[in-house]
Amino acid sequence: MQAQQKQTQTNIDWLHTARTLLTSRALDDLEEYDLVKQKKVLYQFSARGHDMAQILLAQILTAKKDAVSGYYRSRPLLLSMGISVEQCLQASMMRQGGFSDGRDIGVVFNQPNHQGACVLPMSGGVGAQYTPIAGWAQAIEYHRNHLNNSDWNDAIGLVLGGDGSVATNGFWSALTMATTLSLPMFFYIEDNGYGISVPSSFQTPGGNIVSNLESFKGIKLFSGDGTQPQVAADLIQQSNDYIRTERKPALLRLTVPRLNGHSAQDTQGYKSEERLTFEQQHDPLPKLKAYLHKQNILTADAWDKMAQETKDAVYKTYQKVDQQAHADPKTITRHAFSEQDEHGNEALQQQGGIHLNKPTFPPSSEEVVAESGRANMVTAIRRTLDYELTHNDKMLVFGEDVGAKGGVHAVTLGLQDKHGEQRVFDTSLSEEGIIGRSVGMALAGLLPVPEIQFRKYADPAEEQLNDTGTMRWRTNNRFAAPMVVRMAGGYFGCGDPWHSQCAEVKWVHAIGWQVAMPSNAEDAVGLLRYALRDNNPTIFFEHRKMLDHSWARRPYPGDQYMIPFGKAKTITSGDRLTIVSWGGMVHMCQSAIEQTGINAELIDLRTLRPWDKQAVLDSVKKTGRCLIVHEDNISAGFGAEIAAVLAKEAFFYLDAPIERLATADIGNPHDPQLMAAALPNTDTIAEKIIELDKI
Repeated sequence: MQAQQKQTQTNIDWLHTARTLLTSRALDDLEEYDLVKQKKVLYQFSARGHDMAQILLAQILTAKKDAVSGYYRSRPLLLSMGISVEQCLQASMMRQGGFSDGRDIGVVFNQPNHQGACVLPMSGGVGAQYTPIAGWAQAIEYHRNHLNNSDWNDAIGLVLGGDGSVATNGFWSALTMATTLSLPMFFYIEDNGYGISVPSSFQTPGGNIVSNLESFKGIKLFSGDGTQPQVAADLIQQSNDYIRTERKPALLRLTVPRLNGHSAQDTQGYKSEERLTFEQQHDPLPKLKAYLHKQNILTADAWDKMAQETKDAVYKTYQKVDQQAHADPKTITRHAFSEQDEHGNEALQQQGGIHLNKPTFPPSSEEVVAESGRANMVTAIRRTLDYELTHNDKMLVFGEDVGAKGGVHAVTLGLQDKHGEQRVFDTSLSEEGIIGRSVGMALAGLLPVPEIQFRKYADPAEEQLNDTGTMRWRTNNRFAAPMVVRMAGGYFGCGDPWHSQCAEVKWVHAIGWQVAMPSNAEDAVGLLRYALRDNNPTIFFEHRKMLDHSWARRPYPGDQYMIPFGKAKTITSGDRLTIVSWGGMVHMCQSAIEQTGINAELIDLRTLRPWDKQAVLDSVKKTGRCLIVHEDNISAGFGAEIAAVLAKEAFFYLDAPIERLATADIGNPHDPQLMAAALPNTDTIAEKIIELDKI
């Protein structure tokens, strides 16, 4: 039920509110009327109308481990939190010292902070801000209740969104998480009636998200006029008090006018004259001025003087920023991944970044300490996860069915019983939520290990996966979200278009992701342990066929075994032909070599990002021939990347054309006979080996 508006004891600094509002308006004026026209600002999103309530909202962020994620119209909140006008202009004018040094649009903010409220890296995608804050809120409770860290005791996660964003997958996924887990999460919805030009009634029946959520369990709802100073302040405080006291979520919807277009290019031709007049009549700025005068806080003359002072200060700062340099284009390729200095330590451009909150790990080694017997890949991965969970209390394993069931592939069987439901747990059926919450957890210093049941199921989470991968680069090394996404894929006893995809090249092509595709149990252990310790996000493929394949069984290599990424393994040595493969095709390639009796060298890449280019070049320079075999579709598959490199760097060593064998450009067929015809198999690989050997 909608909370009643009532007078609440608030701790609002009204002079700060006035000065920040006038500063925000001065920034908007400068950018819209001058800098956009001069093309010194390329993306501009006015916050007029949204600004006063955001400035009030920022004043509740008082706990050491509070976090906030906003969207492209959230600059007033940032100003109210103390982020400087200079930094805001550096961002919008694409200068050094901004939130990204010109890499991201100037309205997408971030601010690392270990000693107070931090601003998580904002996304340019509508609705993408919700699930990371849900992950942060879940991490708050884990730090408080499991790790007993008092720094997190009063913390909350705050997320800002417009009325258009409440229709997105991210909003509903975060709402499900916050309510079912009772998370200290503050949903702040700015309802200006439009998603660009689309009325809010197209996003929500009746255009009011609070009315639609009145029967929703587990969340406190507040709603009111965001242009009335005392009303907005009271509702914000009531929401804040409820969340911090009850440790449960609340949603506050404030109606505000959008006094300008969606962006500087938007003429608002879709609004009627009556609507435009109505919005101007509800401008919160004159209402704040009148309120402060009535409360004897600020006279009209003092207001006018403050307005001129802030305008002058903004313009003076602009003149300073206008003389500052743009980022050096020579540095633009840096920070797609973590970087190492000459001593092998992580090179950090920005000290104090949230991503420095890395867990500590037990020792590791590249030495194999093999046990007797042979373990399948399921057992090997499970033992690795078990050991790492035992020795790292910041590591969490989660996903659909990973808890009591132990995963649909049985990889996590028994881990919840041993490590508890806080550390190994099931999630709601939303891949957006699984990956989005992982982002918030990683930024909060935990090590998330989410599971995506099948490769195809990652598609709904692609926005969050892309945001994760680009985070370090687009924030210029201010933030990173290391995680290990365990993802099953590949053919099995039969196929189908939904459960049997690999499509690994998508994540090789994506910015910032490492990709591992082990073919056997020993490599799975070593690669997984390395991924868990590395400060980059990793896609870890667990091939369905190889999870219990007899060829993939190996002696367990020990609890410290680790394989650095980018180091291929030579399965068989030879001088007649180089075969390059990975994942579920490696065993077929070895069988084909044995079937032909040809002295071929088989290289298992093991990781595709990074990949061991030098090992492949060295082998091809020795053999003069190369066959690349992979399960992914042939067009634009990773084999094409390898072939392109060989064509350039080994051209004069080649005695025959580079050949590729891969799946046809179709879905994975269900009928086993059709699947066998579509994918490479031992016979077709053997035929190609013989053909190349004769050239």
